[in-house]
Amino acid sequence: MRKIVAGLFVSMDGVVEAPEKWHFPYLNEEMTAAVGQMYAEADILLMGRTTYETFAASWPHRSGELADAINGIHKLVASTTLDTSDWNNTTVIDGDVVTTLKEIKGRPGGNIVLVGSISLTRSLLQAGLIDELRLQVHPIVLGTGMRLFTEETGRVPLKLTRSTAFATGVLDLTYQPA
Repeated sequence: MRKIVAGLFVSMDGVVEAPEKWHFPYLNEEMTAAVGQMYAEADILLMGRTTYETFAASWPHRSGELADAINGIHKLVASTTLDTSDWNNTTVIDGDVVTTLKEIKGRPGGNIVLVGSISLTRSLLQAGLIDELRLQVHPIVLGTGMRLFTEETGRVPLKLTRSTAFATGVLDLTYQPA
């Protein structure tokens, strides 16, 4: 059975919004290897519309090992407003996302990696579909921005299954449902 693995960059105060504006000073080989490993274990990349549009505008024009992995992997986009996709290997989920993902999880294959897509991550956590939550907590307080967990998220018991501190001060944390 496949696992859904959500991977997010997070500030110390829980902000996950727009990591492209604050995360790059902390990027090093350790972080690149951890993110690369997450993609290596997956054969589906899951995104919401906003993350999809950001990725589709950037990744097809990049080269390198990570770009090859992202461009080559099958991509699923959860969106009620997007009908079609121009990026190769991309399918827009038509209908109920939770039902579709339950069905896909039951098939053999690699992990389904969910990146960015804050509201999608929240809804899949609440539905009990996320098997691993991989957070790379950056040593910065942003003060404002969308946070991963809000009052609406409700209670989600988790257990820490892995932790690594990178030389940049980023904590690479993996949680599973408790």
